[in-house]
Amino acid sequence: MPNPTQDTTGSRSVRRALPRPSWLEISHINEVLRKETVGGMLLVAATAIALLWANLSPTTYGALRDFHVGPAALHLNLSLGHWAADGLLAIFFFLAGLELKHEFVAGSLKSPAKAALPVAAAVGGMIVPALLFTAFNLGDGQGALAGWAIPTATDIAFALAVLAVVGTQLPAGLRTFLLTLAVVDDLLAIIVIAVFYSSDLQPLFLAAAAIPLALFAVLVRRRITHWWLLFPLAFATWMSMHASGIHATVAGVLLGFTVPVLREGVSGVRDIAHEFEHLWRPISAGFAVPVFAFFAAGVTIGGAEALGAALTDTVALGIVVGLVVGKSVGILSTTWLMARFTRATLDPALSWIDVLGVSVLGGIGFTVSLLIGDLAFGDSGGRGEVVKIAVLLGSLSAAGLASVILVLRNRVYRRINEADAVDADHDGVPDVYEQDEEDSGSGTADRFV
Repeated sequence: MPNPTQDTTGSRSVRRALPRPSWLEISHINEVLRKETVGGMLLVAATAIALLWANLSPTTYGALRDFHVGPAALHLNLSLGHWAADGLLAIFFFLAGLELKHEFVAGSLKSPAKAALPVAAAVGGMIVPALLFTAFNLGDGQGALAGWAIPTATDIAFALAVLAVVGTQLPAGLRTFLLTLAVVDDLLAIIVIAVFYSSDLQPLFLAAAAIPLALFAVLVRRRITHWWLLFPLAFATWMSMHASGIHATVAGVLLGFTVPVLREGVSGVRDIAHEFEHLWRPISAGFAVPVFAFFAAGVTIGGAEALGAALTDTVALGIVVGLVVGKSVGILSTTWLMARFTRATLDPALSWIDVLGVSVLGGIGFTVSLLIGDLAFGDSGGRGEVVKIAVLLGSLSAAGLASVILVLRNRVYRRINEADAVDADHDGVPDVYEQDEEDSGSGTADRFV
């Protein structure tokens, strides 16, 4: 079998776009994807329940969503919908921060050469949808441009729910690309939220958030993980961030970044990041994100006439076109340009239609799109309802189109995976991954970051 990083003559090195990851990396990715796939199914179920409830009994649904609970003295007497958006999604973004840290230390982002492609693709996948949304709403004098970031996000849980049905054979390189793209997308989204959707900045509270955050970092670095120490510090960080005027979910990302991640191949050291990921991902995927979706996705459709009227709004058009067209064009074109100018080639078993399928899948915005829509226009009434309809329609359209592409290519993916699964020496590691490690000749550092 020829070396995947060389041409068939072995005479010169060939850069690969979407290369096969290491065995340890793909094992980690598969574990993450399995948990997120279940969460994606729950996310879809929660959305369906919210839509049914909101349309069959809008009064009771609205009363539940707007029911307030929490200590008013701490300015935390919030509605259940607000708690879901600011509180529960902080868990989701904590996992996003943790996953991003892992990618930088032991994953696809640890090498600048490997990181360039997914980072550029994520940036392109945000710029093009934002430009399309702006083009649709440039002449609107009613604040429509506030929603420019709504179609820029990718919902990995929803995307994996689609893959669980139609794309179970997606090759390792494409799976890694999709997850890394979504992780970088989450980081860019939280930066956008912090910079463009925060108001009334309170520097004193922002400075106060640094104290429990630093203490949290010191404890996890020393591998002290008693919940009665870490949870109060995490909550104090979240509460101070919430009071500072910066969206509270930023606290989740910062807390995730503080957790030390072991480098690939290190053994004999307690892996705090893996422990936290193992503990919190089921809570995030199985509870936090579905509950947020339940409170965020409930919109009264009001029949075909009302639906048609909503979709004539330029905000809705900008969101739908941004998600379905903008994300796919942005990701695909940036990936092609990076491959073209770095002289990287796709694996011979893949084609650009496969990259298109993953790019279209990136148009499933949903969770973060709904969050940004809430920040831009409010969660109910007026354009808030229009945003929900558009995000749902755009995400479902992207899911349907991606499903068609992936189903048509599933036979090819199955052949690739069968070849990659061959383990002639029966050591539990497929032979192609052992060959990759021998060819790279790379060692592993015996420390953590």
